[in-house]
Amino acid sequence: MNLRCHLIDALPQPGGQCSEIYPKKPIYDIPGLPEVLAGDLVTNLLEQIKPFQPGYTLGERAETIEKLEDGSFIVTTNLGTKHHALVVAIAGGLGSFEPRKPPIASIGAYENGKGVYYFIKNPEDFNGKKVVISGGGDSALDWSIYLAEVAEEVYLIHRRNEFRGALDSVEKVRALAGEGKVKLITEAEVVDLNGDENLSSVVIQFKDKTKEEVRADAFIPLFGLAPKLGPIADWGLEIEKNAIKVNNALDYQTNIPGVFAIGDVNTYPGKLKLILCGFHEAAIMIQYAYAIINPDKKFNMKYTTVNGVQGFDGTKKEAKKAEVVSL
Repeated sequence: MNLRCHLIDALPQPGGQCSEIYPKKPIYDIPGLPEVLAGDLVTNLLEQIKPFQPGYTLGERAETIEKLEDGSFIVTTNLGTKHHALVVAIAGGLGSFEPRKPPIASIGAYENGKGVYYFIKNPEDFNGKKVVISGGGDSALDWSIYLAEVAEEVYLIHRRNEFRGALDSVEKVRALAGEGKVKLITEAEVVDLNGDENLSSVVIQFKDKTKEEVRADAFIPLFGLAPKLGPIADWGLEIEKNAIKVNNALDYQTNIPGVFAIGDVNTYPGKLKLILCGFHEAAIMIQYAYAIINPDKKFNMKYTTVNGVQGFDGTKKEAKKAEVVSL
């Protein structure tokens, strides 16, 4: 296609949540990879796009977008850096995010490395420790499975008997519970934390209001993230339930011609928030982006298995205006 792309990311490295929040979390929905760590997936993707020499502006947040008379855009970051592009692709994931915290009065005293963790960057930090995980979704299930082989003891506490995560993960956790590798407690929740400077125990309350205190070096409440679109919400885009509405029947374009939204940041009937789906949406989007950038040219898709990656020899090329800016 010979398109040039420039990536803007508020984080200091590419990869979004996969890099920043759970680089060691295993991912199971990438075709051809039965299991891959989130951080390794990002590393592989960055290696894959090297021949295309994308540009990067990292550690800066896209703050405003201005559409010019010729239909192109100026995207300005919070540090005043301006980017001129013919097409803008918003791939902001869940946007900026904060963990949903359980209503435990003492929880703040044990944050910042004192025993309460909302994200897991390095599972080895829990080697030989007593860990209590709360939650009923995929993250709680996946980390219970992973840490069962790392920690001295793993509790998984959930308010219900049913879980929201993948059935396969539920079955694995129940199997680990049967082997004694995970202490699975349902219809219960963590209601208090104890310890001097660092966490030493948690209090579990059962459905009948009885309580039990168990030793814990780490408490990991995994109740999801509270997403915020941030400045994107002020760009005049059509928003529905904190996501950007797109035309999925055609090109994943927003209500602003030339601005596309792909991945978790968008919404449409039948939307699935999977990395796999984000890849598909990007592939469709770029065909239509090419038509905007090259209105007088016809694009004929060719398989890379036949043609390889042409036009990129790894040599340094003169910098030009980006044709696609990805946020």
